[in-house]
Amino acid sequence: MNPIVPVHVTRIHQVTPMIREFTLSALDAPLQPFSSGSHVIVQLPVEGRIIRNAYSLLNAPYEQHQYQIAVRLQENSRGGSQYLHENIQVGDTLNISAPLNLFSLNSQAQHHVFIAGGIGITPFLSHMKYLLHAGHSFELHYACRDGISNAYEDMLMQLFHDQVHIYSEKTQRRLDINALLSQQSLGSHVYICGPERLIHAVVDCAQMLGWSKKRVHWEAFSSPAPGVAFDAVLSKSQRRIHVPGDFSLLEALEQEGIEVPNLCRGGVCGQCATSYSQGEVEHLDHYLTVQERSAQLMPCVSRAKQGHCLHLDL
Repeated sequence: MNPIVPVHVTRIHQVTPMIREFTLSALDAPLQPFSSGSHVIVQLPVEGRIIRNAYSLLNAPYEQHQYQIAVRLQENSRGGSQYLHENIQVGDTLNISAPLNLFSLNSQAQHHVFIAGGIGITPFLSHMKYLLHAGHSFELHYACRDGISNAYEDMLMQLFHDQVHIYSEKTQRRLDINALLSQQSLGSHVYICGPERLIHAVVDCAQMLGWSKKRVHWEAFSSPAPGVAFDAVLSKSQRRIHVPGDFSLLEALEQEGIEVPNLCRGGVCGQCATSYSQGEVEHLDHYLTVQERSAQLMPCVSRAKQGHCLHLDL
């Protein structure tokens, strides 16, 4: 399991009414180095439970003395983003994981095309700072809502200007994904981060245009959707646990002291894939194939269908 590191909150900046930026510094040992595109898992004590949320590091990877994350206050928050916005102050301590990178730059790409929606801009801030410093070719296409999710718009235009294209009410421009991908050379790679509908739109368009899957990269940190409560039987340990409607199966397992390897907590990386033998599953991941889903599930996002009990190989 990824080690937990205590860090000191040294700065809080309200970027927009809905987005707050936190600067984290070392508390005991020096911070571990990271590469652009990395994220950390933040542990948050909310109403007697530990919520673990993933947040991208938005500062440049050569700034090894601090980590910076941006948190959007979610309307349907399970408490994590609300806790950070309303309870955390400068001087507080947070427990986080060491940096992980599931959204790294492809070293073979001749040109990097970034497509961001809303708070999905955060990993690209780190990528762009690194690429500008290294002298590599890139462009950003950023779809956002004025006053809500248009975080860092002014900074982007100031630092990167010609490489940045903003799509918002203010600019009155709309992102034409087909036109954008159609004009790219074979050496270009596309990276997407934002709402699922944006990710699906770009991935589907790239597939329709004949892009190789190796040239399409995406990341999504979606909190597990609430659902109907259910029970899970752990076959190996002969235990039965209850999963409340506002808990993911992974969170319920962790609450009972059962550690399942995990990295993204968003159904993308495949690290937490778990075998099951009985029960019908509502699969919400983006990793397993149709065939694999007949015997495996991703407990970070998937859960039992109503009226079913899952039997897990744990």
